[in-house]
Amino acid sequence: MTDLPNAKVFIEGRYRKLTRDLPQTIFYCPDCKGHPRRRKKCERCEGFGKLTRDSVQELVCYVLGAALKTRKNKFHGAGREDIDVRMLGDGRPFVVEFKNPKSMDVDLAALEEEINRRNEGRLEVERLVWSDKPRVVELKESKHAKRYGALIEVEGGATAADFEALPEGRVTLAQKTPQRVAHRRADKVRERWVEFEGVEPRGDDRLWYVRLATEHGTYVKEAITGEGGSTEPSLSSMIGKPARCVELDVLDILDEGGERIERREAPAGFGEGVY
Repeated sequence: MTDLPNAKVFIEGRYRKLTRDLPQTIFYCPDCKGHPRRRKKCERCEGFGKLTRDSVQELVCYVLGAALKTRKNKFHGAGREDIDVRMLGDGRPFVVEFKNPKSMDVDLAALEEEINRRNEGRLEVERLVWSDKPRVVELKESKHAKRYGALIEVEGGATAADFEALPEGRVTLAQKTPQRVAHRRADKVRERWVEFEGVEPRGDDRLWYVRLATEHGTYVKEAITGEGGSTEPSLSSMIGKPARCVELDVLDILDEGGERIERREAPAGFGEGVY
């Protein structure tokens, strides 16, 4: 039991998102912002207040918050993926901050099992441990390269010979802020590296699966399409044929230089949840 009115506890772990309809955090309606009164007359969300039924944050915090006897929480992820992108591999690190818990008599291993049981096929969490506020800062400030798997469709079809035009090693892209994020990102050109690691056919000659590693902050979908020249070069310009991203998965969270981060055992001590 905690008596301090502003007490906070932090729980850390990793999540794997196995579906393409789940945002990381609560997706409030951009028109009514989920406001209790305004949402009643909101045509966009039809009074729901959100644009998705749930999120990683809600599915995780429903179980943890019930055990801690508090609904007040903030979800801090080491970056985020788009709502239609799966997060696979070892998962994405996160810390959940809970305010004013009424109970600390919780079993994190049992709660981890319960979250996974409730969300089988949609969401998995692992290595839940007690953490602390400095870890939130570390997650927010750390830069991570990523490894992706992209199912792409090439207009008019392609052959393995077409993909021989992709360079070996890293190539630097110049990316103008994409239209899809222009409302929340500064309009400027960013240089980011991309490394194409493999290509294989998937069915007919239009569908191909591309594995690639990218620098922190790379717009991967635009690195494939080129978005009308806003990203140069792009996979499309390199193979000389228009291509689009059909499905995208995050396969691994790497360190800033692009090396794989070795898994470490979660520490047992309170407030030492750094791994």
